[in-house]
Amino acid sequence: MNTSTNRLPLIISPEAFIDLPKGDDTLIVAVISKAVFDVQHIPGSVLIEPSELVSGIKPAVGKLPTRERLEALFSRIGLSDKKHVVVYDDEGGGWAGRLIWTLDVIGHSRYSYIDGGLTAWLKMGFPLTDAIETNTVSTDYSVTLHENLLVSKDEVLARIEDKNSLVWDARAPDEFNGTKVTALRNGHIPGAKNLNWLDLQDRENDLRLKAMPLIEERLLELGIDKGKQVITHCQTHHRSGLTYLVGKALGYDIKAYDGSWAEWGNDAETPIEN
Repeated sequence: MNTSTNRLPLIISPEAFIDLPKGDDTLIVAVISKAVFDVQHIPGSVLIEPSELVSGIKPAVGKLPTRERLEALFSRIGLSDKKHVVVYDDEGGGWAGRLIWTLDVIGHSRYSYIDGGLTAWLKMGFPLTDAIETNTVSTDYSVTLHENLLVSKDEVLARIEDKNSLVWDARAPDEFNGTKVTALRNGHIPGAKNLNWLDLQDRENDLRLKAMPLIEERLLELGIDKGKQVITHCQTHHRSGLTYLVGKALGYDIKAYDGSWAEWGNDAETPIEN
């Protein structure tokens, strides 16, 4: 019997997810390394390695892969329009959020994130397996890219002086202020607000997210509010996968700059503050 997962929340706890009946419309995806997946993963999971979600082309290695690569990836894991993707990772939501952003870009809006991912699942003592899913049926998935969700360097440049827009930089403070070297030029996009992606996680509670009201309170203190269009980034739009996910959960008008600092900081012409 198939059980619809249409009404799953965007963020679901391991405790809630394990008790749900899993139907043919549920696609559980682990965005982790193959080495970890081969040792332990949630039963029924299919694997997406993090490298499959990025272009890998320097300097902006974190940009979206080509449509052809995305079609091959999502066909391999058996994605279809009826599937509700339930995603997790082993680091507190960065790569899971990156997949959710990718699904948004291709127009697939049925997804949920297991809060705390593999770390929380392990702590709860829930079942794990090293068995490879053999019942996955590949599909012929056709990707349509929603270009309006892709933020380019030129668009970021155009919005620097726009009072209705702001940049949420998800990197560590030493990257933001330019004391840590991660590109040819270091610092931050003028006017950007910095809230480290790690500060969204309860590091003492299995990498689950902090309470949403506490996160929103901190964002408002920084001037990151729902009245503005938020563009988030990090170095390669990996860590900002989590800030994108949290922004969506809070109801923000949020997009992501996948070129991120790897593109911005290696461009001799972009404006930088530090």
